Amino acid sequence: MENQQDNSTKTDANEVAGWERDIISKLALAAVTEQTRARRWSVFFKSLIFIYLFAVFGMAIYPKLKMDIGVDSKYHTAVIDVVGVIADGKDANATDIIESLRDAVKDKGTKGIILHSNSPGGSPVQSAYVYEEIRNIKKAHPELPIYAVVSDMCASGCYYIASASDKIFVNQSSLIGSIGVLMDGFGFVDIMQKMGVERRLLTAGAHKAMLDPFSAAKADETKYMQGLLDEVHQQFISAVKAGRGNRLQETPEMFSGLVWTGEAGVKLGVADGFGNDDYVAKDIIGAEKLVDFTKQGSLLDKMTGKLGTSFGQAIGSLLQGPSIR
Repeated sequence: MENQQDNSTKTDANEVAGWERDIISKLALAAVTEQTRARRWSVFFKSLIFIYLFAVFGMAIYPKLKMDIGVDSKYHTAVIDVVGVIADGKDANATDIIESLRDAVKDKGTKGIILHSNSPGGSPVQSAYVYEEIRNIKKAHPELPIYAVVSDMCASGCYYIASASDKIFVNQSSLIGSIGVLMDGFGFVDIMQKMGVERRLLTAGAHKAMLDPFSAAKADETKYMQGLLDEVHQQFISAVKAGRGNRLQETPEMFSGLVWTGEAGVKLGVADGFGNDDYVAKDIIGAEKLVDFTKQGSLLDKMTGKLGTSFGQAIGSLLQGPSIR
């Protein structure tokens, strides 16, 4: 009887031990499986990061290597993009465009420069910086042609820049012009009164809150800002006249902010002729090979944008040319 009890006890103990071993074995197997899965995911994500960095590196060096296949020439036409809103912190900013221009000029193989233009405009300050750089390059290198080639649009600040070039080429359906300056905003005074919202504003300086959207507009401040806009507008007009010279067929609405098609622009002297990048490079400049000198913005700036703005940047954005819509 005692032997039977001992055997039963041993059997129970063996079953418990076997159950524990089974649990431990499963836990160990699960841990190994999880480690294997983690390693696989680690390898996967590391591979993705490597591919991403390789692609970024390729995008960074590609512009310098870009050229038409099958063209054998020691000379090339440099292409620089003026694309998108022209503003500090955007892809089309004065610093990058100017650096691109200087790189193209330094390259001994550059026979001419094309400003590939497709922009609704932007900061008058940024546009003026590029305009002056083009004028300086033309003085220092009169033998080096600089042409603006417009695709969809070249308006406001973009046209400011283009007017410094030797010639402007467009498509018949391109939109060009908008020689004007604007400042826009909103007023919420009536809405606040209807909603019973009280505006509490403290300033040091009589005009520190000028054009505050939550306060009633003041006649003297509106007059002052209109004078500022008129001054910037006159600077824009002077720049266009200096760049285009007697090619402009001036009309009363030439500097009113109107835009024209490329076809009408040629008739008005706002543009010089029709053609795209390839045509201008091959038939006008005489260097069919295109090399992109557009400076690429830093990866960090593109991923996160630039944090914070200055008062000057805010005024510049207010004065930027309108998008056509």
